[in-house]
Amino acid sequence: MLTLHRDPGQPRDTRCWPFLLASLLLFVSPAAFAVTGEIDLTTSAVGFFAVVIFVLAYALVMAEEKIHMRKSKPVLVAAGIIWGLIGWVYVQNGMSDTSEYAFRVTLLEFTELMLFLLVAMTYINAMEERRVFDALRSWMLRKGFNYRTLFWLTGGLAFVLSPIADNLTTALLMCAVVTKVAEGDKRFINLACINIVVAANAGGAFSPFGDITTLMVWQAGLIQFQEFFILFIPSLVNFLIPAVVMSLFIKDQKPSSVYEDVQLKRGARRIIALFLLTIVTAVLCHTLLHLPPVLGMMTGLGYLQFFGYYLRQSLPRSLERKRERYSRLGDNKKLEQLGGVVPFDVFNRVARAEWDTLLFFYGVVMCVGGLGFMGYLGLLSEALYTGWNATWANIALGVVSAVVDNIPVMFAVLTMEPDMSHGHWLLITLTAGVGGSLLSIGSAAGVAVMGQARGSYTFMGHLRWSPVILLGYIASIMVHMWLNAESFALFG
Repeated sequence: MLTLHRDPGQPRDTRCWPFLLASLLLFVSPAAFAVTGEIDLTTSAVGFFAVVIFVLAYALVMAEEKIHMRKSKPVLVAAGIIWGLIGWVYVQNGMSDTSEYAFRVTLLEFTELMLFLLVAMTYINAMEERRVFDALRSWMLRKGFNYRTLFWLTGGLAFVLSPIADNLTTALLMCAVVTKVAEGDKRFINLACINIVVAANAGGAFSPFGDITTLMVWQAGLIQFQEFFILFIPSLVNFLIPAVVMSLFIKDQKPSSVYEDVQLKRGARRIIALFLLTIVTAVLCHTLLHLPPVLGMMTGLGYLQFFGYYLRQSLPRSLERKRERYSRLGDNKKLEQLGGVVPFDVFNRVARAEWDTLLFFYGVVMCVGGLGFMGYLGLLSEALYTGWNATWANIALGVVSAVVDNIPVMFAVLTMEPDMSHGHWLLITLTAGVGGSLLSIGSAAGVAVMGQARGSYTFMGHLRWSPVILLGYIASIMVHMWLNAESFALFG
């Protein structure tokens, strides 16, 4: 037997239990149902043991840089143990159908997340294979940008693009550029990636489409579409303060990479256009058809497969034309390069997806889903809003989101529906959006960038700058409370 809490303002068929680390799902439906077990395990030995297992697993994730263990391993085992404990308790009480249903609901939601992410990663890998990022790096080197300019350029683009393209996708794209331009310079890559993660999370906080949490609040009718832009200045402050401090520690030098004339491979621009068309398809699936956006993303993968088929079939004709042209020009170097052309293969791009990140997502989604089913998320939210005032509770939850992630935190708040002023709802939207920047594992953007820039951008590398990021976090809250003081009282 499940207790289903439904927001009466939401459609009955749009369930969303927990989309942990799913900021990429910028158009997914909001949390409408909170699946909570009939048996309260929050004070039981089983519940305590589950929490200990989760904490130990996260400790191993945080120690990835030191112990050289991929972050997916501990959370996969922890998820199995937590749900195994749940299953054992519910079997003992003759309610096995209840735990089975809850697990299937959580697994279904992760499956949508995984497929969405997999398509996005495949497109990014395809663009990398077609040398899109190499060409962008070449352009930056040709322009003569130094490290400090690159730092501000990639961070600024991340802040501007994330409200539209969402924080995770934007962070992945900017990270790909940084790692290409500053290849081998781990110190600069670490600083630039921190800046990108902070900027992407800050940019996503003032747009309904920039983060899944902002979408959840908007769809719940708590904040109107245009009201999110009230958070623009606080979000900008959140990005600028740590960026200014970190930029002071960047050497005024240019990348050591040697400039090379990079030619885009055939079809590169069309793959970029197909990626944009895929995003549009996902948006239309949600806004017009009220279907999960993953349908649009998987359709977009079909676009890429068809285009890949065209590239393979037309490759011989394309090579022949190029041979004739280069022969007339006497360009022997390019004639030699044609001999090494490899046909485009979509499934090779799928295979190169960051599977450690995807499996990490699975483990954490299932862990937090299990703890939520035990009752811990609701207990945490209730304790905060009952024991504290809304201001300090929302600030604390923003910090908590750096560890637990903002999706389940916001889900718990929306489920509790605390009696808060309009300013407080804007505050929790801001803090849940930017609080994840405090740790590299605190947001989808951070986790994904850790996987993409493995060895250069690490948990400990990010942690060293957490005090500076915390200054930006505090300043953004103060700016919001000052600019929008009429919407809530400081200690209300």
